[in-house]
Amino acid sequence: MALIGTLQDNFNDNIIGPDWGNSYGGVSETGGKARVPCAAGVFAGYQTAKDWTLAGSSASVQLPLAAAANGASTEAQTAFNIIQATAGTYIAININTVANTIRFENNVGYTDGSAVSLTYSAATHAWLRIRESAGTLFWDTSTDGSAWTNRRSISTPAWVTSSVNAVAVELLGWRNNGSTNFSEWDNFNTAASSAAVHFMSASLTADGALGSALTPSAVLGASLAATSSLDSTVTQAAVLSADLAASASLGAQTDAAARDDLTPLIGKPQSGWTVSAPWI
Repeated sequence: MALIGTLQDNFNDNIIGPDWGNSYGGVSETGGKARVPCAAGVFAGYQTAKDWTLAGSSASVQLPLAAAANGASTEAQTAFNIIQATAGTYIAININTVANTIRFENNVGYTDGSAVSLTYSAATHAWLRIRESAGTLFWDTSTDGSAWTNRRSISTPAWVTSSVNAVAVELLGWRNNGSTNFSEWDNFNTAASSAAVHFMSASLTADGALGSALTPSAVLGASLAATSSLDSTVTQAAVLSADLAASASLGAQTDAAARDDLTPLIGKPQSGWTVSAPWI
């Protein structure tokens, strides 16, 4: 299918997704976590198909809860595995809460005599990562999913390079005896939950910035003011009214013509008039 780093799941929909189609042993997805039973003599696993490539890629996962010992005498396992076609040949980060150890394994025939083993700490080893880069295989842990500490590195096994679209991810649980409980997994190749909360807060701040986008609304108000300047075109119509007033001055010209019609009435006195100086 693709590089293993492109496989992502935050398990928030409480449904086992199609990428985990090879899951077995009564696993479930609940409370936003992948839950894997740890039962006596019974293997259980959240597992993908063997469709992925580890070479040149990386797989990380958060482990909020490793399966507690709960009466097991030798093993209560919580394991993050990268597996391939040959049974017993796989890469693992294996936590055993009976011995309180975390082991970084390159298994062949289900064993690795050179595995690196540390005292397990739920806080220190809260995140687990397996990655391959430029011919080197790395096992890393993190407290927060952001700053990583390398725990082991070796030359990349040949099968990792040759297994193109042929490896699977497995989140496994098993115990030799004792009472059944479970491990919980979260944020496969995704950001930490705590980081996500901070991002959400940043988004809310961005929403505040969107609020400041109301300032452009004020610009829109200015545009309305500009529209009022279009109303000033009505003033142009008022200028046309002034032209009509100028037409009224033609009426004044007509009045002047009427006064000229009186001029012929001034002339020599006619009979019947009383004439005085200077006409005598």
